[in-house]
Amino acid sequence: MSLRQYEYALAVAEEGSVTAAAELLRVAQPSVSQQIRGLERELGVQLFARTPTGLVPTVVGRAFLREAEVAVSASRRARATARAGADELVGEMVVAAQMGFGTRQLPGALGTLRRRFPRLEVTVFEEPSSAELERLCRRGAVNLALMAACERSPSDAHHLGDESFVVVLGAGHRLLAADRVELRELEGEPWVRFDRDSALDGVLLNVLRDNSLTPTPVARVSQTATAVRWAAHGLGVTLVPASAVPHGYEHLVRPVFPVVSQPVIAVLRHGAGPAETALLDLLREETWSESAWSESAWPESIRSESTQSESIRSESIRSESASASFSAVF
Repeated sequence: MSLRQYEYALAVAEEGSVTAAAELLRVAQPSVSQQIRGLERELGVQLFARTPTGLVPTVVGRAFLREAEVAVSASRRARATARAGADELVGEMVVAAQMGFGTRQLPGALGTLRRRFPRLEVTVFEEPSSAELERLCRRGAVNLALMAACERSPSDAHHLGDESFVVVLGAGHRLLAADRVELRELEGEPWVRFDRDSALDGVLLNVLRDNSLTPTPVARVSQTATAVRWAAHGLGVTLVPASAVPHGYEHLVRPVFPVVSQPVIAVLRHGAGPAETALLDLLREETWSESAWSESAWPESIRSESTQSESIRSESIRSESASASFSAVF
């Protein structure tokens, strides 16, 4: 077996056909077909099944592809590290961000990184599930993970700052008249919540329970921007990281009391190279605690009140809602 065969198999799985995979890889279609057949013969299993919608991985094929993805990613990182010079970074880097965190900061850091190192290919994706993010990290499938800290975060994680949560209200909501919203004032409100396996829904559920509020969902969504927009249209209220509020909805956002916040950390893969280090340095330069809805932007009366409530920040929110457990092997 070869890494080229792995890459061909991953391309077929992604595109759903040999023809599309060949176009993606910029090789002849017969070459892809030959490599896949040779791989299946060597393994003694069928990796793909033909369906009306295209080629789909079999059960054993999906298991194989997970390991192939790890091997291909490791190979690309090794090449990038070997070719990295003092003034140039080349190769591929994969970044995973816990949904809702670093929404403003990560694009700025990545933009600077790409301008500084134009030959570095960066792939970024948001992951709502803590369990899936943990799996990707353990398998070494990502170079850097951006997430909320939790009780079992690795000791070598890099603290970047704190992410404050804000409540989003519908236009004309009675609580928009206040500078900030006390959580107990949300009693009886319907909530726009997130998918059940989402870390953000874990935060929301813990906040509601800690403040004796009924977690009544009127809708469940998979993206923070969708939650904000639906709340803005009066479907219900929602709680999101301040940096995740899309432009144009700031007037419908209020800080909450007691304060809800989570530390944001960056976790680098084991044996991180110069590309990961460069991105980490840029993330540290970003502003994490001074967003438009952070405490520093609140009126003085609210800031002093929130300072007194610092101890109310629940450790259970940190430990249960964010990125589950991350082993030091990552």
